[in-house]
Amino acid sequence: MPKLSPRVQLLLGLALAALLAMTRGQHFATLNLPSASWAVFFLAGVLLAPRWVFPALFIEASLLDFAAVQWAEVSDWCLSPAYWLLLPAYGALWLGGRLYAGWHRDSLQSLALLAATVALSALVAYLFSGGGFLYFSGRYPEPSLALLAERVVQYYPRYLASLTLYVGLAAALYIGVRASRDLRLPTEVK
Repeated sequence: MPKLSPRVQLLLGLALAALLAMTRGQHFATLNLPSASWAVFFLAGVLLAPRWVFPALFIEASLLDFAAVQWAEVSDWCLSPAYWLLLPAYGALWLGGRLYAGWHRDSLQSLALLAATVALSALVAYLFSGGGFLYFSGRYPEPSLALLAERVVQYYPRYLASLTLYVGLAAALYIGVRASRDLRLPTEVK
């Protein structure tokens, strides 16, 4: 990805933080958008240079979850010792974004690489989050690899679809901005 100015990164970071807040669980019930949590971490890895962004986004997500349980009467089903496996799950997405940022070129081949990176990052994230919940939440008395495989087949496509939706929209916006910038005619200097 091209180097983005600190101002652009700040604006993108604020937009990603707002998207996380607007789509995380039932925090904003009037907006019925799919969760953008996974996409926010992946896109932050791609677009935002400061490393402190990752822990800041994780803290935001955690505060939103804890506040929802405490004050918005949201179920605490997902709050268990396994909750902290979201840290490596989101880390896998953020790292996938970082890796893709280094590999990106303005070419069609980059779209295939983006798709593969998104899919692999999402699988690793699901194994940490879904697998961690299965084995460490205490909600399943007899976790097994067979049950994990069933849960991957059942839930991974939904998580991947939401991630792909938001990353696809971001890629389309990126392509549109690049195209509009490339179409501008340079002004002559006299």
